[in-house]
Amino acid sequence: MTTQATSDSHPRRLGRSIGAVVIGFLTVVVLSLGTDQALHVLKVYPPWDQPMHGPKLNLLALTYRIIYTVAGNYLTARFAPSSPMRHVWTLGLIGLFFGTLGAIATIPMNLGPAWYPISIAATALPCSWLGGVLYRKRHNGRWNEVPAPGL
Repeated sequence: MTTQATSDSHPRRLGRSIGAVVIGFLTVVVLSLGTDQALHVLKVYPPWDQPMHGPKLNLLALTYRIIYTVAGNYLTARFAPSSPMRHVWTLGLIGLFFGTLGAIATIPMNLGPAWYPISIAATALPCSWLGGVLYRKRHNGRWNEVPAPGL
């Protein structure tokens, strides 16, 4: 009986783990692109087909992307069936991977300052860690159980 319960719960847990990471990823992507679109429509940003070289506008985009990345990782930790920080680090590595690919692809295209896509990639892991820390702090009230990056 125990063997059957264990084998039945593994696929369910794996599905919930994948779902937790997907929820966090989609949160970041949908909120980021939605905010981008709103700022384009409001003519704060130039049209989509034009470069955006203004440092203030790029700093604005980086700021809300950081906030959304922390929020997405918080949700990943929240919906993780176990080991919330492991799920957060998984999403962080996915963010680092796509951020790095984005930087490699867009820097030669001269769509804006090079520091912007580099910053997107560089903030992926710290934002993921912070999302996990905030989840743990809110739900357990213990900072000492959240491993810091590299420890």
